[in-house]
Amino acid sequence: METLLLIDDEAGIRSTIRSILQSDELQVLVAATADEGLELMARERPPIVLLDLRLGTRSGLDVFDELKRINPRALVIFITGHGTTETAIETMKLGAFDYLVKPLDLDQLSAVVDQARRICRQMYAPAALDYRFAPETGSDRLIGSGPAMQSICKQIGRVAPQDVNVLVLGESGTGKELIARAIYQHSRRSQHPFLAINCAAIPETLLESELFGHEKGAFTGADHRRIGKFEQCHHGTIFLDEVGDMPLSTQARMLRLLQNGQFQRVGGNETLTADVRVIAATHQNLEAMIADGRFRQDLYYRLRGVTLQLPPLRERTEDIPELAHYMMFRFNQQLGTSVQTISPEALERLQAHPWPGNIRELQSVLREALIVSSGPSLLAEFLPLEARSDVPEDVVPADSNAIPSTHEWQLLGHRLSELLETTDSDIYRNILQEFDHLVVRHAMNVAGGRQSRAAELLGISRPTLRLKVRAIAGLSNPASVEDKTLPD
Repeated sequence: METLLLIDDEAGIRSTIRSILQSDELQVLVAATADEGLELMARERPPIVLLDLRLGTRSGLDVFDELKRINPRALVIFITGHGTTETAIETMKLGAFDYLVKPLDLDQLSAVVDQARRICRQMYAPAALDYRFAPETGSDRLIGSGPAMQSICKQIGRVAPQDVNVLVLGESGTGKELIARAIYQHSRRSQHPFLAINCAAIPETLLESELFGHEKGAFTGADHRRIGKFEQCHHGTIFLDEVGDMPLSTQARMLRLLQNGQFQRVGGNETLTADVRVIAATHQNLEAMIADGRFRQDLYYRLRGVTLQLPPLRERTEDIPELAHYMMFRFNQQLGTSVQTISPEALERLQAHPWPGNIRELQSVLREALIVSSGPSLLAEFLPLEARSDVPEDVVPADSNAIPSTHEWQLLGHRLSELLETTDSDIYRNILQEFDHLVVRHAMNVAGGRQSRAAELLGISRPTLRLKVRAIAGLSNPASVEDKTLPD
């Protein structure tokens, strides 16, 4: 159960906040005095604190310093009256997480506390390489004893203690945030906050506010001052996922912050400072984006203090058995299943699959397999259809790799002309089928029979290409697919 400490000398505030926040997942400890609060902090070490700025004769700023000495990673949210707002802002520079103004907006209170709880889970969830995990922890870990993963872990060990920015590159689903957490947890900033933000998941108009904060009235709907992620993360580490999706205007603000540690809130004139280590990640080719004018070259070099390239899962298949068993234990707890082992045949199928979605796809496949499985062992027959392929990727259906002749392309044009002169109501679908037949055959030939490469050349997904190949091979009946030797 998560724990929050509330220190406030007003009984009504303590009662209201406790009734709002207390739940089966969150225990709210309350203290009426500074001494009582410090005693609870020393004994219980709660990761989140709601702290009144004035506690009788004592200043909340003094209490804040003592709380931080006891637990430097604690996220402290100040509660302040209208007349002391500027003082609360000063506390942000000392490392406070946020502040709330009385009378409290209970929706805002809940939102800030929920955000702090999510951040605490990221900070405290272990990301160390350790296969001898305790299944009940339910946390993500770096799993893998193969050479590729061992190389990444060695790089983390070298990079983490150095206070430089890190750029993590890799396909979607390879675990870039997990790598960022591991770097943070082994860094000199591990006693300070770790915040993660997905630049692709936030609308362009709101991303700057999320990162740098905004002043009241800065734009429609800005009904109060907002503290941004960089201000909240002072002395800590911030993880910018999908940084390639960051708009150019936000990139300019980022560059200034990385150059001199200074920024301004949206709609504000006050220059603020933040000492933050940035770990950025993307699956995109930033150098190509620079050439296209979609990413700033100067920002790229600021972010790329050190670069880590994560291997896709298909390049470290030796780790799949460890990953699969680890996920099986986790999902058993989450789903209430009781599968004890994974059959050798199922593991062989998992290792033969190319995993275009990487670890995220493996998680999805195993979760679905556990749901439909029966008995103590996870058999190959319980795996979703896409993970059951038992042939190498370079096996191609007969005749599908022949290059279409010029005559065949000319016949397609004549065929279209003929169909347009008929009363056939399904001309478009019919001509597309014949076109697909020629295009897919040609692409598969150029790709050397590899479906993954052919899909990349055509700009379509592997499942889409797989359906087209099956149709060409005369396997349009899905029920018959399972028993055929098809490329994956």
